[in-house]
Amino acid sequence: MRVVFSRLPWFIQIQEDLLNSLSNSNETCFTGLEGGKRIAFIRASWHQEIVDQALTAFVNDARNLGIDDNLIDVFDVPGSLEIPLQAKRLANTGRYAIIIAAGLIVDGGIYRHEFVSSAVLDGIIQVQLETDVPILSVVLTPHHFTGKEHEAFFFDHFKIKGSEAATACAQTLQNLAMTA
Repeated sequence: MRVVFSRLPWFIQIQEDLLNSLSNSNETCFTGLEGGKRIAFIRASWHQEIVDQALTAFVNDARNLGIDDNLIDVFDVPGSLEIPLQAKRLANTGRYAIIIAAGLIVDGGIYRHEFVSSAVLDGIIQVQLETDVPILSVVLTPHHFTGKEHEAFFFDHFKIKGSEAATACAQTLQNLAMTA
């Protein structure tokens, strides 16, 4: 079975390798989640109709990689600035093997988006270093986000990023299982 989620050659190769390892092992479910651990997906609510595309693609592609939908818990936060704290609280519970964070940070006139994106990404990195729980970022900060053209582009682009996050999640879980 061949499943292609992205046009990037390196990305396709990783997905094919993951799918081949599953199909060659007589296993019907992904085994990277051990000890009852789960996957957390944090979704910022600003531009939710766009950010939701990442979640939908992530769940669909994770399923194709053998990850049961029932192992994914979704947490909504008001905006991307709230992602690092939510991630830290989830990581500290010990229930999650990995966390995916999705948000769209645009220059809305109140805060400079460079400040917000820096704070969010620095916070995500700090949380994973402090807690030893990997956090995959699907937090995007476009230079320009005005009008229907940009909305349509990012609506589609978040589908690609969600697919990439599913593959990165499966690969990271396999890496964690090998180093446990």
